[in-house]
Amino acid sequence: MSVKLKTKVALGGIFLFALLMLVGAVSFFYLNRITDEARGIIKDNYETLNYSRDMLKDMDELNGPDSLSAILRFEKNLRLQEDNITEPGEGERTVSLRQHFNLLKQVESTDSIQSLMRKDISSIMELNLRALNNKNLAAQASADNAKTIITVILTICLLLGVTFIVNFPSLVADPVARLTEGIKGVGARNYSERIHLNRKDEFGELANAFNTMAERLDEYEHSNLAKILFEKQRAEAVINSLKDASIGIDNKGMVLFANQEALQLLSLSNADILGRSQEEVKKQNDLFRFLVNEQNNIPFKIVVEGKENYFTKEIMELTHQDQKTGVVIVLKNITPFKELDVAKTNFIATVSHELKTPLASSDFSLKLLEDERIGTLTHEQKELVQNLKEDNKRLLRILSELLDMSQVESGKIQLTLQDTSATLLVEKAIAAVSAVAREKKIVVHMKKDEVGGEVYADAEKCAWVLNNFLTNAIRYSPEGQVIDVSIRPSGNQLEFSVRDFGKGIDPQYKEKIFDRYFRVPGSKEGTGLGLAICKEFIEAQGGKIGVESTPGEGSLFYFTLPLKE
Repeated sequence: MSVKLKTKVALGGIFLFALLMLVGAVSFFYLNRITDEARGIIKDNYETLNYSRDMLKDMDELNGPDSLSAILRFEKNLRLQEDNITEPGEGERTVSLRQHFNLLKQVESTDSIQSLMRKDISSIMELNLRALNNKNLAAQASADNAKTIITVILTICLLLGVTFIVNFPSLVADPVARLTEGIKGVGARNYSERIHLNRKDEFGELANAFNTMAERLDEYEHSNLAKILFEKQRAEAVINSLKDASIGIDNKGMVLFANQEALQLLSLSNADILGRSQEEVKKQNDLFRFLVNEQNNIPFKIVVEGKENYFTKEIMELTHQDQKTGVVIVLKNITPFKELDVAKTNFIATVSHELKTPLASSDFSLKLLEDERIGTLTHEQKELVQNLKEDNKRLLRILSELLDMSQVESGKIQLTLQDTSATLLVEKAIAAVSAVAREKKIVVHMKKDEVGGEVYADAEKCAWVLNNFLTNAIRYSPEGQVIDVSIRPSGNQLEFSVRDFGKGIDPQYKEKIFDRYFRVPGSKEGTGLGLAICKEFIEAQGGKIGVESTPGEGSLFYFTLPLKE
């Protein structure tokens, strides 16, 4: 008959509980016995000694003025003693004491009778003291005997309990350990692993189920191996046929695949990367580390066979049943587009530069037309000339911005960095826009309480940025408003800010305000290049640029520049 594991555990618990109950019952029995003996000593003998002591005290007062009260108290204690006779011979002494006491109450001369009564009381006390001593010795012997028995039983139970605790866990631990080893073997794809337990309980059933599972897995592995290998080869062929460099990484950081384009860019072989952790590959290959760590999609350059190539990175997440299983890093070669972009930039720079010459000549001719020495113009002709001058200025401004942008895009921003007074920089910018501000009755105010300093920057380009901020602030501020310009320390940099109280910028456009060619919907002027050029100029000098705005309350444009060292 097989005993289930649950039954074995229950029997083990009952066994431990029985040991505990045995020790408790024996201890309780002897403790109760000793308590009863001690209670008997107190009741049988100690109370009698108290009564005898009180009677002796009362006899000392029989000849005093309060003899009647002493007799009554003696009578009371004597009755109590008569109800507490417990020792052999104590009854005869008590009867004799009663007789003598009764005689005392009847005769006048009491000295001889009191002597006899004291003798009776002394005999009673002596009997109880002797009994008290004997009982005390008996109680000590009983306590020692109980201690011995309890110690023996406790030792036996302790040995049984320790033996049980040492041996019983192996009933569960040994099969679990063997099952764990078997599961680890199957996890390592060792499907020939088997567990042999000669048991009829739940562990035996589990071992049989495990063996059946391992056998089925072994059959499945061998029956599908050829198909899996075929599918693997086909997947590798598809991956290698991709024109874009592709690298696959699972959710544990292991590199699953890399096609030939990717291996060529990384200058690695299949053995150097496949099946290895990305952390290990990152330590050995700088380009792989850049591809894994860099999160933005900014185009980057890779030199391949002595030729510069430009790529963008795209990361695609692989999911299965709404769970991420890995990522694929795809590198797209944008070198042809980059070359076209460079050509476009050069073309814009060339055309812009070529157009500035005739526009400058046209502007000079318009100034000559305005000179009355050449001839007097009618009112209508003056308006036409003024319109032409405005168009020329707008075209020159657009061409200047295009030239600056082409300089930025080509990466050839030329900076003249020097120590520059921040206050002087702001004052020059305010002076440059003062005429335009007066036309709209706008006051440009620099806060006097701000502490300036010297910055290490290109004064011309920083003034250009401030002018751009101030021009935009004037353009979008109602007449009669105030524009605040301030300078304040910000760590090891100075922050320049321009605050207007115009209509402000919608939050959805704040992230795009510094993008090239972006214009806030509703704007009627500008090319969308000014703020983009401002950003490039400031960041090229190691500063930061930004905007804070609330619709209906105005905007604050700011940038930071490094302080003079």
